Parts: sequence; structure tokens; C-alpha cells
Amino acid sequence: MESDQDKSKYKPAGYAKLIEWYNLDVIPNWHKSLVTTSGIHQIDSSEGVTKEVYPSKYWPGDTLGDHLEFALKYDGTNLAILSILFQKVEQEHLLEYIRSTPTGKYARRLWYLYEFLTGKTLPLDDLKRGNYIDLLKPDEYYTVTQGRPVRRQRINDNLLGNDRFCPTVRRTDTLCDFENADLSGRCRQVVAGYSPAILKRALRYLYTKETKSSFEIEHIKPTSTRTERFVALLQTAEQEDFCSKPQLIEVQNRIVDVRFRESDYRTNQNHVGETVAWQQERIHFACPKPEDLADLMDGLIAAHQRMNIGDVSAVIQAAAIAYGFVYLHPFEDGNGRIHRFLIHNILARQGFTPEGVMFPISASMLKKPADYNASLEAFSRQVMHLVEYSLDEEGRMTVHNDTAVWYRYIDMTSQAEALFRFIDQTIDVELASELAFLANYDKTKKAIQEIVDMPDRQIDLFIRFCLQNNGRLSAQKRTSYFDFLSDEEITRMEQAVLYAYGSATLNDG
Repeated sequence: MESDQDKSKYKPAGYAKLIEWYNLDVIPNWHKSLVTTSGIHQIDSSEGVTKEVYPSKYWPGDTLGDHLEFALKYDGTNLAILSILFQKVEQEHLLEYIRSTPTGKYARRLWYLYEFLTGKTLPLDDLKRGNYIDLLKPDEYYTVTQGRPVRRQRINDNLLGNDRFCPTVRRTDTLCDFENADLSGRCRQVVAGYSPAILKRALRYLYTKETKSSFEIEHIKPTSTRTERFVALLQTAEQEDFCSKPQLIEVQNRIVDVRFRESDYRTNQNHVGETVAWQQERIHFACPKPEDLADLMDGLIAAHQRMNIGDVSAVIQAAAIAYGFVYLHPFEDGNGRIHRFLIHNILARQGFTPEGVMFPISASMLKKPADYNASLEAFSRQVMHLVEYSLDEEGRMTVHNDTAVWYRYIDMTSQAEALFRFIDQTIDVELASELAFLANYDKTKKAIQEIVDMPDRQIDLFIRFCLQNNGRLSAQKRTSYFDFLSDEEITRMEQAVLYAYGSATLNDG
């Protein structure tokens, strides 16, 4: 879009211009605006950023206020960039803009955001007239339905969080399509087709599958005791809200090795990385500084409580809080498992999943590790360009610059889209297939009993051996376990397996 020959034809506007003017080090906004001196409207959505070129008539002007207003109109509300910017701007320049249009909707939003993000009060009188307006447009962002009315600017603060932790999620086409697909209703529909007895058996298996998958994502093979502890934790997911400091510490203590249990948030700088050579480590993610952590975690818990009563989509809340938790990384061990547990906890508490039903979302994440890693890296990869750190000889990290703002105001749109995809796959593949498998298993078992009345254990063994061998019993297994059966009996029993499961299913397995 911007070749060397015609680069001069394009002038940055909105956030792009403000970043250039004030030389800001920031995570790039999802939308970059350019105004062309000669050309037509164009959009290029490659490389993770939507670049939009506007005709010359869109040029906003040459002042701070001009480009701030343009940014809110066309680039969205980026709390992190605004927070950094407001630390650098001349207050008088902002006041000049607000005073020029004190009741204007963009001026009021920027006035409120300045005081919200900086904690400073501008020397302006409270507004005495005018209707209240929403801070974020609900057709562009996920918001709490009952915003907090702020009399000073006559603003409804409908943000998902607070000034200590406030994620944003844009209403993309992908998210709107998932919302309209009613995955919660589909989950109920899948479950409704099976008897309580089959559901009970499936759940026993699914709890264990979720536990093993969650550990396996982190390349951990849990002992039977740790598996049972995590299964027991999952079974309580719908009974209580675990997103509070005492509860999170209790969860950490229940799922990690007893030697790594903690009584408070971490007090040291941690990071996520991998050793690539002797005394060489590749750093994937630097966590917030320990001195910033308590405030950030208090903010995350308060944001969770705000969303609890704010009628926010359950999946949006689960993405914002669970991914927010893993980015803050408040403990030395167990953060990833707690992050995935919080997804279950929020979905269950908000009534997204049917009562008593859990589905193994970690199994879907495990099957698509590249997609799961991409959802984590949507933020971690970008923030690493801004963190200045060093490692000592023992691999201990020191972060040298202020980084809290980046963890405080995260755009969680990519994470929300990823979570919806994992839920979609979990309902259609993990949950539906497991229920169908058990129903077919019962049908097969009954058919085999009508051919040969064998003990349950031997029928189970026969079915398992056939499923492992495309519906047929191998000669070796027949000799070792079923030499008492006739050729006709084995043929009829194999046909019962094939009839119940189908050749396509067997080949997929």
C-alpha cells in the first residue's frame, strides 16, 4: 500500500499520527489510518493490522484534538495508547480542544478518559446540561449493560473493567457470528439427546480427560493423586466463584506439588521461556513486575465482579478474565492450569454450560497447539518488544522499565475469538463424539450379548480390540483371548461393532 514512490501521498492520521508526533513506544493499534492526497478509499487487512486509506477530505487537521477525535471515530478506543499519550501531552493543548466543544461527544469521552487513565483532574467545571452518552459504543465493543453514570462529563462508563485492569473486546464479525450461533443452546441440544445414565458415565471420563489434557499442554504427567485433586476441583466449578484472592490461592494449593504451594502472590520477577543452549534461554514472555502485581490482580478481580453483574457474554468474560490471569501470572506454578480452570468456572457460573455438564476445552486446545499458542502470543509477542530486561547468570530476570500499563489495558479480541473456536470444536467433537461413542458402545454390547452371553469384561475387551483394528479382531488377539468363540460368532460380533460405529468413524479413530 505504501511503496517508496508514493509514500509521500499517504499521511498518518489518528493514533498513527499521535504515535509519530510524540514518539510513543506502543503495541500497535489494530487499525491504522492514513489519508491520501490523491486516491480512493482502500482497506488492507494483512499482517494483523487493518490499514485503511481515506480520501483527502477526511484529513482531520493539525492539532492534538483533531487527531484524538479522529482516533476515537475511526481507530477505536485504545486505552493503553491513550494512557501513554496522556502522560506526554501538554495539558493545555487538550484543554483547548475540550473547551472548544465542551458538550461534544468525543470531547467528553476524551475528557473522561484523561481523568480515568491519569488520575488527574482537569481544571474544568462539571457539565450542567446534556444527555448522558455511553463511553464505548455498544455496537462496536462488548460492554456492561448498566454503565456507571459519571455526572462530571455526563458519561456512562460502560467499560469491562476499572483503572487498574480494563480489557477491551471489539465486536468483530467473527465474534458476532459466534454469538448468533448460540453455542450454549447447541451444547444443551447435544446433551438433551442422551439418557442421564450415559451422561453420568460420559462425565466421569470427560473430567479425567480435561484434567490430563490441561496437564499435558504443559508437558506434565500428573500422578494419580494430582489427577484426582484436579478432577475434584473441576467438579466444583459451577458451585462457587473462584475468582477472588483467597480462592485463587486455594486453587493453586490444590493443583500443584505440595512443595510449590504459595500463600500469596509471587514477590519475584518471573517469565516464560525455554532453554535453547547452555546458559542460553529464549524468552517468550516477561510477566508483570512483582511490585505491580497486587494492584493488577485486584483490578482483574474487580473487573470480574463488574462483568458478573453487567450482563456480559459468558465467553467474552471467560476470555478476558482467564487470559488476563495467565498474562499476570500471579504464582510461580500452576498459572496455566488455573487459567483453563477459570474458563470452566466462568462458563458454568454464567449458565453457558448445562448444569452438571463440563466439556474438555483443554482437549481441543491440546489438539490444536498452534492455535492455542497463537491465542496466548496475540499479546505476549507484542509486549516483549516493549519490555527492557536482563538475565543474570542464574537466569533470574530484572525488568528495567515501567510496564504495568501494557498488562492493565489489553485488547482481548483475538483471545475471545480463539476461545469461541475452542468451545465450538469442543461441543461438536469432544462432547458430541464422546456421548455418541458411549451410546454406540451400549448398543454394541447389547448386540454382542445376544450372540454370545459373555461376561461384561470380555465384551468390553472384544469391542476395544475391534476398535483398535478397524472393526476386526486380529488373529493374535483371537488366539490370546477369544479362542473359545466360533468363526461365525466372531463374524457376527465384528458386524455388530461395524454397524454401531461405522467404517468412517473407525478409520477416523
